[in-house]
Amino acid sequence: MTHHDLPLAGRTALVTGVSRRKGIGYAVARELAGLGASVFTHHYAPHDADQPWGADDLAAVRSGVRAALRGDAVSGSASADLRDPAQVDELFDAARALTGSVDVLVCNHARSGGDGSILDMSAATLDAFWETNARSSLLLTRRFAQQHVAAAPGTTTRPGERLRRAAPSDPATAPKVVWMTSGQEGGPMRGEVAYATSKAALAGVTATVAAELLELGIVLNTVNPGPVNTGYLDPGTTDRPLAELEELRAATPFGRWGEPTDPARLIGWLVSPAGSWVVGQRLTTDGGFALQ
Repeated sequence: MTHHDLPLAGRTALVTGVSRRKGIGYAVARELAGLGASVFTHHYAPHDADQPWGADDLAAVRSGVRAALRGDAVSGSASADLRDPAQVDELFDAARALTGSVDVLVCNHARSGGDGSILDMSAATLDAFWETNARSSLLLTRRFAQQHVAAAPGTTTRPGERLRRAAPSDPATAPKVVWMTSGQEGGPMRGEVAYATSKAALAGVTATVAAELLELGIVLNTVNPGPVNTGYLDPGTTDRPLAELEELRAATPFGRWGEPTDPARLIGWLVSPAGSWVVGQRLTTDGGFALQ
C-alpha cells in the first residue's frame, strides 16, 4: 500500500470514549485504524450502564477496532474514570507505552444524563460535567503537549510565558489534537445546562489553546458532530419524547440523523496530512441541521 492509502501509518492515536459500537468514539477509532494508525482506546463502562441505552460488550468493541487495523499497526485499550486526574495520567501513560509515543489525541468522551435546567443546577452537577468533559480534555491535552516540550538545560519558564518556535514545523507530520464540542453556540439546549456549559468551555478556549500548541508544532481543532444517533435517539432507548424526535428528524435537510461515521470521516481527514492546513477551528458536521 502507498502513503496515500495509509496516511496515518507509523502514527499512534489515543481515542477516548470508545465503549459502544454505536458510539462516535468507536467509529473514530476504526476510521483512524483504517488509515493506518495504531490505536489505543479508552472506555468507562459504568457511565454507559447508567444510561437508557446501556453498556456494550467491551470485548466486541476491542475486536471491532482490531479488525480495522492495517499494515503492522497495533491496538490497546484501558478503562479510566477521567474525573480523576490521576487516572488521566495513567491512561496517557498506558497509551504512550503502546508504541512509545502518542501522535494523535481525540478527546471524544463525554458525560450524559443527570443534567437539568438552570433551576436544577447544583455545584455537584456542574462540577461533574466540568470534570468529565472539559477539565479532563485539558489535562489530556497538557500531557500530550508535554511530549513535545524540549527546554534547554538550565532554563525555566514562568506560568503562562509564551513559548517560541525554534524552527518551522511540517504541518503534514504535526501532532494532532481534536476536541469534541456540541451545538450550544447555535441555539438553546434546554434541560442540558451543565453539559452545554462544559462543552462551551472547550469551544470557547479552542483558539487560545490552539495558539499555544502551535508554538510546539501541534495542531488543535474542535469538532461539533451535530445530532448523531448513538442510540439515544432510538425509540427503545431514548429519554426524549418520540413524537418531537420524529418531527425534528423529518425536518432535517436529508431526513436522517447523523451517523457516527459522519464525524469520524471529518476527524480522520483533520488528523491526516490532507487536513493539516486547518488549525484552531471549530468545525460543524451536521448535515445542515443548524441551517433549518
